[in-house]
This record gives sequence, structure tokens and C-alpha cells, in this order.
Amino acid sequence: MKRFWAATSAVPEGSDFAIRLDSRPLKLPSGRALTVPFEPLAAAIATEWATVGTNFTPDDLPLTRLATTAQDRVRLHRAEIAGQLAAYGMNDLLCYRAEGPPGLARREAEEWDPWIGWLDQRLGIRLKSTSGVMPLQQAPEYRDTFTTCLMQMDEYQLAGLGVIVPALGSLVLALAVEAGALDPDTACRCAGLGELWQETHWGMDAEAAARRRIIAEDVAVSACFMVLCRA
Repeated sequence: MKRFWAATSAVPEGSDFAIRLDSRPLKLPSGRALTVPFEPLAAAIATEWATVGTNFTPDDLPLTRLATTAQDRVRLHRAEIAGQLAAYGMNDLLCYRAEGPPGLARREAEEWDPWIGWLDQRLGIRLKSTSGVMPLQQAPEYRDTFTTCLMQMDEYQLAGLGVIVPALGSLVLALAVEAGALDPDTACRCAGLGELWQETHWGMDAEAAARRRIIAEDVAVSACFMVLCRA
């Protein structure tokens, strides 16, 4: 896509805030003008469009993309999306531990057990863990508890979690990021513990490192989005 505007602004529109490209409203793919109920988010989206280059793609506008997802998808399918995210919690990354070497297993326990405990304190869910890849059967009622927690969030928080949860492979870590208990960089390092351990002992895998950088960027932007949607 090619830039056609010179200036951007965020302006009040009823109880919401609209984004203008020069004097034109920024529109969603559906054709409806984009408005958001959070002034900081509107300002950040306006800045995003102000700083984009002459030629750009939707990937250059992650906050806009998340707001669009919240309004055009999550708002219409909240229960379905909450259920999909809850399923991650029933097979959370933190539940599947390395069988060895002992140093890695010990590191996973040190890094992951506190978040299993955090989840228990927050939601009364005490997830079981195992060594290896055979699937665990968690208590069936945990799915309902996860779903209830997620359904209490608005479409904007769910849109952010919709990126963070699959990126990390962990609903537990994602909920901690959403709650402000865990910063995005630490969450990514925690989720990538196995790869980082291997690189420490066997050298860097350039492809894996590049993938982790992309994940870290996506998680950071999504966490920022959720913060902007609390103001």
C-alpha cells in the first residue's frame, strides 16, 4: 500500500475516539470508520499511521490490526475465541517438562513453577506437570474456570491474548502478562527456555533466534495494546 496522507490525528467522536488521515476517517476492512473507546489507544494508532513509510503493509500497523481484530472478529465470536484460548491452558507449555538433562529440568522448575503457583493463587487452578510429551488430563472443571476468566475480559484484551497465547504456547504466561505480573520479554524468555538452554551448550541457531525475535515483537506489541486499552 502507498501512503496518501500528510497528517494524522485522534479526535473525540461521541464517547469514542476516531482517527483521521488528514480529514478522512480511518476505516476498517468492513468499510466502517474505526473508533475506539480508549483515548491512549486512539493516539497510539494515529502515531502509528503518522510514522509509517511511503510504502507499507498491514504488518507495519500492528495496533490498528489488533483493534480491527477486536471489533470485526472477537466482538462477534467472543465465546468461541475464549474457548480456544482456554484449551491452551489445558495443555499448557509449562506442564510439559524436559526429561533431561538435569540442568534443564531444574531450570524449568525454577522458572515455571512460580507461574503455576501464581495461577493457583489467582484462579484456584493447580495444573499438573509431566516429563515428556504424552498429553496430561487436567481436571475437567479447569476448562470452565479458564473460560469464565476469559469471558470476563473485553474484546480488546482477548484480541491481545489471541496473539500472546499461541505465540508463547502458554495461557498461564499470557494471563500473567495481561495482569501486569510478568513483563513481555521475561515471558518470551520463559517460553523459549528449552531453545535458549540448547543454544547455551551447542551454539546459536540463527533460524530459531530469528523466530524468537518475531515472537518477542508480537508479544510486546500485544501487551502494549492491552495496556493502552485499560486507560
